[in-house]
Amino acid sequence: MIDLRSDTVTRPSAAMRQAMFDAPLGDDVWGDDPSVQRLQDYIAERTGKAAALFFPSGTQSNLVALLSHCQRGDEYIVGQQAHTYRLEGGGAAVLGGIQPQPIENEADGSLPLAKIEAAVKPIDPHFARTRLLTLENTFHGQVLDADYVEAATALARRHGLATHLDGARIGNAAAATGAGLEALCAPFDTVSICCSKGLGAPAGTLLVGPAEFIETARRWRKVVGGGMRQVGMLAAACEYALEHHLPQLTEDHAKAERLAEGLAGIDGITVTSQATNMVFVEFTRPAFDPARLHEWLEERDILVGALYAPRFVTHRDVSMADIDRVIAAFGDYFPVRELA
Repeated sequence: MIDLRSDTVTRPSAAMRQAMFDAPLGDDVWGDDPSVQRLQDYIAERTGKAAALFFPSGTQSNLVALLSHCQRGDEYIVGQQAHTYRLEGGGAAVLGGIQPQPIENEADGSLPLAKIEAAVKPIDPHFARTRLLTLENTFHGQVLDADYVEAATALARRHGLATHLDGARIGNAAAATGAGLEALCAPFDTVSICCSKGLGAPAGTLLVGPAEFIETARRWRKVVGGGMRQVGMLAAACEYALEHHLPQLTEDHAKAERLAEGLAGIDGITVTSQATNMVFVEFTRPAFDPARLHEWLEERDILVGALYAPRFVTHRDVSMADIDRVIAAFGDYFPVRELA
């Protein structure tokens, strides 16, 4: 089965499974799982941050970052389409009493600097207290411009705001730009890094930042149910992914480029965006039937996400030959079925 729904569908390689099997274990709630400790030290060093904390998911890592940066009645500035605002269940508001202040994202994922500045509230009892600016890199596969990141985080500092990066796919940003993780993380106080997407680990996200902040986050992780015991097996998978799979992400980007080029040549499909490992399209035939296309693809062992907002994501478990099969399947469908 060729699965283009997301890079979250990746499965551990044989070598990763062996690393998991061999991992020495302890009890991470007590702080004595050696594999978790090694992973946290490893990612802190690679990102240039003082400390790190291991989480089961990116949603929980981002939530704990918000809970640690903000108090009840505070607000964070966030993109209207950002994962932390739109796709994490409203956790900051529901569980933390933290108000989001959304700003519409530009097409490249950035938030206009003037709108960020205008969103910062004055110190006044009528307003929530603006405490934090959050950005996302990559955003819909697109890499945030480094000069923009510097300007946005500098603006935040001028207003006394902390900064957090949802870096769920920061590895793809590193692969696309050639910049190291440390350079990409440097402008931000805290960063969340997911290992279970294109990096191929079965689960696991790391929150990096100042040592005192990470201690605060450790308490919040326990509060929201993220304290885990013999979790070194997952930590070993994440360390293996960061060490061995991170350099391979450029291959996923090449697959996405090939997919975009192939789909763009098919009458009835318009490629609206391709960046890193994501391809976004529109279907332009007036009588287009998403359910019909879904069925056609599944009959050919191809899985895609919701076709009312079509996004195809390449990853390590999809080969170039698979990409060619996908292009051929779309090409066979549109000239024949859509005109029938």
